[in-house]
Amino acid sequence: MSIEALILGKLHEPAKTRTGNNSGRQFVTAKVRAAVGDDAAVFCNVVAFSETTGAALLALDAGDSLALAGTLKPGAWIDREGNARPSLDMVAAQVLTVYGLTKKRKASAEAGNRPMPAQHDDAGADDPQSDGGQHGERPW
Repeated sequence: MSIEALILGKLHEPAKTRTGNNSGRQFVTAKVRAAVGDDAAVFCNVVAFSETTGAALLALDAGDSLALAGTLKPGAWIDREGNARPSLDMVAAQVLTVYGLTKKRKASAEAGNRPMPAQHDDAGADDPQSDGGQHGERPW
């Protein structure tokens, strides 16, 4: 059984790049600690096959907050004392961090505050260093 889920938590230890034994394909693994109550937490084992998702995980340090979206598989394991403990395994499709959110907000604000470049048939209109045919004036 798998569930589409959103996990919020903190990276427990730095993510690691691994290589599949059979495929030779690289992927990233991580462990996230997610709070489930006042003092309780559950660890989620994360694997990312997407390059962008893996790169986002690798850019973080232990303790950094993040949100993960992907396919979650719940399970259980027995500790040394014989107590059943929950386990979560996720194949992450997307990662959102404070750093990524700040970057997206900044890009959005810059795009919203700047008019779109004018379309001209003049030479150099596609060159961002050109004045786009507007002598002395940038198209943005």
